[in-house]
Amino acid sequence: MSEPILSDDAKHLATKRGVGELAEKMGIEIVELSAERAVATMPVEGNTQPRGLLHGGAYLVLGETLGSFAANVWAAPDGYAVGIEISASHSKSATQGKVTGVATAISLGKTLTVHEIVITNELGQRCSTVRITNLIRQP
Repeated sequence: MSEPILSDDAKHLATKRGVGELAEKMGIEIVELSAERAVATMPVEGNTQPRGLLHGGAYLVLGETLGSFAANVWAAPDGYAVGIEISASHSKSATQGKVTGVATAISLGKTLTVHEIVITNELGQRCSTVRITNLIRQP
């Protein structure tokens, strides 16, 4: 895998905090990270429900990882972001390979950020749409 594309604030954040234990357990790999756009991949294998489909909660973990990371880049260098609302609509199943999440900022404000995360399978088909709102806090 090539080196991720990180903004300066994202480099500092990634070095300081890492991606977190859950994201590591699920195999999430950051590809690109800034407040405006974040991209990551996650393997289907190891993250499935009993019928062999990518677990719906896995889509949410990928979405929250991307949206929260992007919000934390926005809050940097002094503030931090915490998720306060998340929702998802699953439209297709992934059964193999990797899925890719692309988070796009809808709103970057002083106290709230909103990101939409589109998660696609290896064929480029949309499998899930996640929306997350983060609260920006100051230390």
